[in-house]
Amino acid sequence: MYQVLREIEVKNILVKSGIPGATYCLNPYVGCEHACRYCYARFMKRFSKHEEKWGSFVDVKINAAHLLRKIIFRAKRGEVLLSSVCDPYQPLEKKYELTRACLEILLQNDFPVSILTKSSLVVRDIDLFLSFSQCEVGLTVTTDNERMRRIFEPNASTIKERVEALAKLHRSGVKTYAFIGPILPQNPEKLANMLVGKVNWIMVDKMNYPWLVKNLYQKLRIGYALTEDYFEEVKQILREIFRKNQIQFEVV
Repeated sequence: MYQVLREIEVKNILVKSGIPGATYCLNPYVGCEHACRYCYARFMKRFSKHEEKWGSFVDVKINAAHLLRKIIFRAKRGEVLLSSVCDPYQPLEKKYELTRACLEILLQNDFPVSILTKSSLVVRDIDLFLSFSQCEVGLTVTTDNERMRRIFEPNASTIKERVEALAKLHRSGVKTYAFIGPILPQNPEKLANMLVGKVNWIMVDKMNYPWLVKNLYQKLRIGYALTEDYFEEVKQILREIFRKNQIQFEVV
């Protein structure tokens, strides 16, 4: 969990995105309590001036909703991704509700939204998701192995909690997807069967920054899982199961 918490005010909250499919990114927080060992977003430390270990600090953009309300009328309508360099439903969201406040403004202005999180807290906002004309909600589920989850994603929701969140969202009529990325050591058949019936589509990705975790993989004696061969093997098994169940499958 975080050790350093700052409340800050920012000058921009709706940032143009270079991510395919997203026009804008909206990040209500800087930093993330989930402290995932492989997270690419740790590069944000260069801009936030934080020297603390990744996962031990969070900056809360307390003026996020107020600023969004002021600028949204000038923005061209486009899909908004929450979020690209933080988790919009990390534990502090329960207290600050910045993500929910921003979603309410986006809903009022009919902006399409895409959510990606590792937190079961996301089910809190089902009422809002169902009110959007265009909305998709994804949960990252990188493995079926809870021990691996605890090692690599120590402060995120458990695998069971994430799968149950997807099930609840899907039953409610929300368009859902699972992001299996990066692929961690796993039983792909078991993971796929956990997700079938709970998602509209699947995205998978490899470990794109292996140097962040190479030493840890070696220590755990799971170095095989960083190889291209392992990624291709797991990807193919997942692809076959999901396509057999008529679930769209994409590789990032």
